[in-house]
Amino acid sequence: MLQIRGTGALVDGEWHEIAPAPMALLRALAREPGRVVARRELSVELPSGGEGHAVETAIGRLRTSLGGTGVVQTVVKRGYRLAVNPGDTPALIG
Repeated sequence: MLQIRGTGALVDGEWHEIAPAPMALLRALAREPGRVVARRELSVELPSGGEGHAVETAIGRLRTSLGGTGVVQTVVKRGYRLAVNPGDTPALIG
């Protein structure tokens, strides 16, 4: 289960502190869990505006912060998606 709170997230009961840019992407992905979100859509969510490889960098930092939990998945040539069970969605943002 994933719960987003303040400056971090609980994944299966374990707390993960997340920096602002990766957190912005996690919140964007959490708005529509399971849906593929294109890089260009995510770039507008970044505090810096998301130029160049900013999305890829922030996704990499998000994955590192989450400790390899597999919550964020890459969909080749399409974007990224939040991999959660449909029953978990009510607890995403708290």
